Amino acid sequence: MAKITDFDAGLVFSGKASGTKIRGYDAPTAYTPALDSQYSFNPTSGRDLVLWFLMEHPDPLWISGPTGCGKSSAVRQIAARLNYPVFEVNGHERLESSDLIGHLSVQNGSMRFVDGPLTLALRQGGLLLFNEIDLCSPATLAGLNTILDGAPLCIAENNGELVKPHPMCRFIATANSNGGSDDTGLYQGVLRLNLAFMDRFMLIEMGYPEADTEVSLLRQRFPQLPQELVTGMVSYANDIRKQFMGADSGPDALAVTLSTRTLLRWAGLTLAYHPLSAQGISPIIHALDRALASRASASDKAVLHELARKYFPASH
Repeated sequence: MAKITDFDAGLVFSGKASGTKIRGYDAPTAYTPALDSQYSFNPTSGRDLVLWFLMEHPDPLWISGPTGCGKSSAVRQIAARLNYPVFEVNGHERLESSDLIGHLSVQNGSMRFVDGPLTLALRQGGLLLFNEIDLCSPATLAGLNTILDGAPLCIAENNGELVKPHPMCRFIATANSNGGSDDTGLYQGVLRLNLAFMDRFMLIEMGYPEADTEVSLLRQRFPQLPQELVTGMVSYANDIRKQFMGADSGPDALAVTLSTRTLLRWAGLTLAYHPLSAQGISPIIHALDRALASRASASDKAVLHELARKYFPASH
């Protein structure tokens, strides 16, 4: 069983010793995320995340930001570097408390209680990562209030068992909103959550990575792509994001965006479709349609293609 240990925070996250100790485990567990050694943390939100992990008994953390900006991946990569076990939940409108706490199950002819992700995190000193939490019923989430305050969990279905929180247990929620509903109208199903529930969280806003960071990421993942193409893809992505996030409120404002996740998909598909160039088909545009444009409305798809002609004129 992994033991609690101290790491040098600077060595863990930047490769430079800082003398600041951050707690983790001496070995990964079956629930520890895989380490991506090439991962680059957002300077601002990464700093906030590290500070939160430095706290001995922090409030639960809420990370908000646009789709595909790397909210969950940032958490997983910090956990990977600290050997933290991570128990993930994906929120949805029908989620019930038993999905978090656990349920009774028949095993070898007898009834046995099976721990859910919340109970596992409390027992094992892990991190509960609650993705898309703002899609859940406010009433269901309000049932977590005392747990978020650090109180033990009472499992009535398991003969009233009382599970006391492990001192290393932590709670992180990710969402596209700040818990006050979605003002943009772009994220269907997002709900306005209970004020008492939200009052328990420290909040971090995360945006898309800086252009230089995404260029480096694409170069690392897809070294076969020419530098000018990678730079053009990142510039194109940032143009799309401005129109999606409201920075451009003109007639070309978009209801879709090109997230870092989609950017990576687009780059990978561009490589995969490269042989099509021999048939006079643009791999860049062909890949763009399959990575993003084909799920846009007809008007948005036309804008995406128009902008692509600006950045990749040779592809038309």
